[in-house]
Amino acid sequence: MHLIFLSRSFTLIFISLITPSPTGKRRHVFSFKFRSDVCVCVILTTLKPFESVSVARKMNNRAGSFLWNLRQFSTLVPTSRTVRLYPSGFCRPKMVYSNWNPRKLLSNFDNRMQSFVRYLFQDALIFKSGGDGFQTKSISTATVLTVDRLLCPRRLSFNSKHFVSDNGLKKNFHHEPSNEDVLTKRTKPTPINCRKLSQECNSLSDVLDIFSKAPTFPSSNYFSAMWTIAKRMSDDQKRFEKQLMFNHPVFSQLCEQIMREAKIMHYDNLLFSLHAMVKLEIPQNTLLVQTLLRVVQERINECDEKCLSVLSTILEAMEPCKNVDVLRAGLRMLVDQQVWKIERVFTLQTVMKCIGKDAPIGLKRKLEMKALKELDQFSVLNSQHMFAVLAAMNHRSIILLNECSKIVTSNIHGCPFKILISILQSCRDLQYFNIDLFKGIADYVAATFDIWKLKKVLFLLILFENFGFRPVSLMDLFMKKATDEPGFLNVKSLVSILHVYSSLNHFHKCWTHEFLEVMASALTGSLHHISAENLLNAVCSFCLMNHFPLAPINQLLQKDIIHDLLTSGDVERNVHKLHVLAACLKLDAPCHRDTHLVLPQLPSMPLHPHAKVAEVLSSLLGEGCFSRSVWLPHNYYIDFEIRMDANRSQVLPFSDVDVVTSSATNIQRVAVLCVPRSMYCLDSTHPRGFLAMKMRHLKVMGFHVILVNNWEMEKLEMKDAVTFLKTKIYSPEALSTADIDLQSIC
Repeated sequence: MHLIFLSRSFTLIFISLITPSPTGKRRHVFSFKFRSDVCVCVILTTLKPFESVSVARKMNNRAGSFLWNLRQFSTLVPTSRTVRLYPSGFCRPKMVYSNWNPRKLLSNFDNRMQSFVRYLFQDALIFKSGGDGFQTKSISTATVLTVDRLLCPRRLSFNSKHFVSDNGLKKNFHHEPSNEDVLTKRTKPTPINCRKLSQECNSLSDVLDIFSKAPTFPSSNYFSAMWTIAKRMSDDQKRFEKQLMFNHPVFSQLCEQIMREAKIMHYDNLLFSLHAMVKLEIPQNTLLVQTLLRVVQERINECDEKCLSVLSTILEAMEPCKNVDVLRAGLRMLVDQQVWKIERVFTLQTVMKCIGKDAPIGLKRKLEMKALKELDQFSVLNSQHMFAVLAAMNHRSIILLNECSKIVTSNIHGCPFKILISILQSCRDLQYFNIDLFKGIADYVAATFDIWKLKKVLFLLILFENFGFRPVSLMDLFMKKATDEPGFLNVKSLVSILHVYSSLNHFHKCWTHEFLEVMASALTGSLHHISAENLLNAVCSFCLMNHFPLAPINQLLQKDIIHDLLTSGDVERNVHKLHVLAACLKLDAPCHRDTHLVLPQLPSMPLHPHAKVAEVLSSLLGEGCFSRSVWLPHNYYIDFEIRMDANRSQVLPFSDVDVVTSSATNIQRVAVLCVPRSMYCLDSTHPRGFLAMKMRHLKVMGFHVILVNNWEMEKLEMKDAVTFLKTKIYSPEALSTADIDLQSIC
């Protein structure tokens, strides 16, 4: 016996399908009873047990085939949910709350009936077994061709007011709501809106309490609401609330429900729930998170542009694991196919930031070309974020960086300090040097200096030092402010300030001495708790600036501290700085010249004298008039040495046998240093700290120092290079008297 509920229009078609069985065959008895707009059809049959009949025989009988198809179709539909086709084209499961008991109709019908779902005609009814009762609901119609995909929401281009027949004609169907429909609308629960839920609740537990009272679909709204609420909390409150969330009695029930709904909820809701879980710091190795990751993998082809952005944000925040790696690989393939369809710049940047540094170079270039194509659509915020995006994917696009730098520089006023720091950090990671961008940022901070905290400005100066960029006006302002208000100085900031100013070799004609005294006083006050490495770094910075505070140096020279530096930490770096300290004490500090430090030898450096400079010197002076690759005391190395008279008007013959020292009054030793661009501050010829110290020490040892810039020498023709070195080597007086006969001198 089977019980079917049909509408009037559907019953007329159903009756036409029923024909009497041939003679000798078992017959069916049909009973139709109309009540309002609903027809109750009772089918009695004397067929053998349903499971024992073969499929072929079932198909021979029309009524039997009809019932068999309905039963097979019903096995694909969960018994606890119905599917409603919305006018927007999405199928959403609805929780069923039944209020009609079939026992009132048939008291001896005790077996629970399976759900039957039919999408063939307008006004067909869905009826379900929901525990004790059934619920009916009118639905819109759509032909479902792929039955095994029924549980996944599909995007359908469909007008719910029309049904399209096979010949392509539209037929209008009108339906008057029945009493059961009205009653159903009154008894079903009100859908929960994530935004409304987050506004009504003040804690994560409040959301879970609402879920425990009346769970609604989809469960992703509860997780999204909890994350929205958590964002409004302080770190301590957030930590406490998350612990309460994990201990809440219905939290595990919510997790189980969202795992059951994962395959049938909308893909964007699935991603939002996973995003909320990641942000709420639910452990990544839990069954909940891993299950959602697998479902996201299986349904990745449902990704639209919005989902692409959310998925990229999720992967960026997650730690590497097998499911995350597979999902990232799938995202890369999807992006490679759909990159030209992306319309929003924000989505494009989010995807670029997510694909990773190890993405194929072809995909990186494709994304770069897409970004260049959309350059006219870039807002100021898009341009500011593009630096971090390119750094995240480790792709140095000079054209894109240059264009974004122009936009950032022209709209620098009002830019948040956090964005400025992010831009500079990204430029450092990409090794991108744009002097106009750096000057624009430095000038803006200098113009608004009074509104910034000194610690923020110091962080900016540290980043500028990484580039070798010396913002003169900003450093002068900071020097004056630090001198007037030394209260903010601690050990960390003190060491950083000394490093920046010594590395960039920055001095002010009025404030330098007072500034160094304030720094030395602050360092002396911190000697009781400063570490050996920080003390070495601070004293080495003072030495580079030719300043020697007595108390810090005396503490650093203690045997136990020297032993600690030579046996722990970065030993090679410590040894190098101790050699710098020893050289400065010998050559610059008269009161410490008797200090002797026993230090390990520095590792030998490969020697590569500049070939073009050697060729020019040979042409200008002749062989035997200069020496290559000369090592001096205190581990100093010079590329070429020339010996001249005291007026630098004549070059003296050079030989290994002829020992000439700098103490001779009639001899002038000339040191030719071939200097790379990195030894100067960015976009200037201002020497950095170590080059300035080397020049100072060479002068103390009696040398006249000539700096030859490697990059400039490479650009010169041979004739111009000879003229350039000639003006450098000989004194102006010697050059003005007469032309020198170089061949006769040598």
